[in-house]
Amino acid sequence: MKTQTKHSLMLMLCAFIWGTAFVAQSAGSGMGAYSFLAGRSWLAVLVLIPTVFAFDAVRKKQGQPYGWPKEKSERKTLLGAGLICGTFLFAASAAQQIGITIDPSTAKAAFLTAMYVVLVPVFGLFLGRKGSAQLWVSMVIAVAGLYMLCMKNGFGGIETSDWILLSCAVLFSFQIMSIDHFSPLVDGVRLSLIQFIVVAVESSAAALIFETPTLAEYGANFLPVVYCGVMSSGAGYTLQILGQKELNPAIASLIMCLESVFSALGGWLLLGQNLSMRESAGCALIFAAVVLSQLPLAELRRCKKSA
Repeated sequence: MKTQTKHSLMLMLCAFIWGTAFVAQSAGSGMGAYSFLAGRSWLAVLVLIPTVFAFDAVRKKQGQPYGWPKEKSERKTLLGAGLICGTFLFAASAAQQIGITIDPSTAKAAFLTAMYVVLVPVFGLFLGRKGSAQLWVSMVIAVAGLYMLCMKNGFGGIETSDWILLSCAVLFSFQIMSIDHFSPLVDGVRLSLIQFIVVAVESSAAALIFETPTLAEYGANFLPVVYCGVMSSGAGYTLQILGQKELNPAIASLIMCLESVFSALGGWLLLGQNLSMRESAGCALIFAAVVLSQLPLAELRRCKKSA
């Protein structure tokens, strides 16, 4: 199997896991959002610890550098990166779970969360990155999709859960930009581990302050918590790291957009959730905006000119 095909399939599996995780989150919406997040995050930590050692073993065989940073400055950078990325991930994941708890529609949650793919390049403008006509067209299409998906009764029809899920997309944008900043400076697998430790600690503290988590509650929601912790957080992030290696970033982004499609299909097949024609059209427009924002149109034009 060609390397690009193998890595594409890894990312497709990752998108499937993340998309179906929305079904698990919806199924676990009966328990406190912070309690659910704490449970899945601690499971993710348990999965990622052996993953770190596995990556080290592979690097050792290949004669590459492995292990924790030797220099104090490098360890400080790694811990700081984990704290910043983990805090953004905690805030985004908490907002997502709270939104799903209020409105357990997996399709709406997935498509509103997917707005981060469009928001990331927009926020990049404030960091000095240039925009493009393609970006602004994507934003116009996304806003139209949001209107059809959320504004059932005009501008007064947006629901509380919609605002929370939109804030989730904004927070995920900040988390992604943080990862983009720190990933060239530190080991990616260790960064993932530390950020999940941060999420686990912060969500546990929030659960103890704002909720009353019990073992009976975790027992009743055992499967959703395990699926999100082991598969979505643990295996999903590992597949993303492996899949994006040696793969065109534009192709990788397009494949990851399938997460929202798998979520809608999962909600329909497993939970019997249906969308109205208006909401389906809104989802389709948001998905189109996400895909358009990632298409390498400039590269295609250059290739066409040079042909």
